[in-house]
Amino acid sequence: MTLAAQPLVIIGAPRSGTNMLRDVLAAAPGAATWPCDEINYIWRHGHVRHPSDEFTADMAATPVRRYIRRQFAWVARRYHADIVVEKTCANSLRVPFVDAVLPEARYVFIRRNGVDAVGSALRRWKAPLDPAYLARKARFVPPTDLPYYASRYLWNRIHRVISRERQLAFWGPQLDGMPELLAERPLDEVCALQWQRCVNSARRALATMPHDKWIEITYEDFVRQPAAEMDRVADWLGLDFPDNSRQEAIAGVRADSIGKGRAALDADSLERVERVLTAAADKRGDA
Repeated sequence: MTLAAQPLVIIGAPRSGTNMLRDVLAAAPGAATWPCDEINYIWRHGHVRHPSDEFTADMAATPVRRYIRRQFAWVARRYHADIVVEKTCANSLRVPFVDAVLPEARYVFIRRNGVDAVGSALRRWKAPLDPAYLARKARFVPPTDLPYYASRYLWNRIHRVISRERQLAFWGPQLDGMPELLAERPLDEVCALQWQRCVNSARRALATMPHDKWIEITYEDFVRQPAAEMDRVADWLGLDFPDNSRQEAIAGVRADSIGKGRAALDADSLERVERVLTAAADKRGDA
């Protein structure tokens, strides 16, 4: 099926400003998104029991592509949108799969300082589950997948109660080998590996695409200069984002979270996180 609206997919690791960016872009004239935080349930339909969120392009079989594209078409019809903005952090692990489903998509890649992102993610791993938040997302669970996700939600809730560390059994994008990582490493290192793999997987995949298909921004530039960064994205997208609409959309963007993730880590945790991220940078040749 041909999509009437342009898919605009935000790619970013958890706690990197993806929600804020989605809300700003979805406020542009003619743009819309889902009335919930993420649609990972939709992206995983057809592969609900796959052990991680790391999908390959060949997993985008015809029924899977058809189902996901129908959901994008639903948003376009429901909100009379010309652009459908989508943000699911797990997509940073499977950009080739996303592009096989939506070959006409364009991408905004947002990247945050790794230590800040990890410090923020660590808090989310230990936060209580929010039933109202989950209920908004549950509206978009494919009916045949509901029993599976209900059992996972129950286990996640029980695990937080019985866990000595009072942490969830799972949170955020699921990596290949995640159970083994959680069993063998402290949680702060797992968060660092989660961030690193999301960013590196996205970066590698996007680098193979034409330059006009994606644009990169940093969280820090976005929160410090939201008007300038949104002008840059709008120009790249060919989007008319009038000053009054843009100013209203960015009114809630603040830079006061820069450094908060780092400050939340104690000295031992900070040392472990920086060691993991430095080792990953050395492997890439970035150091």
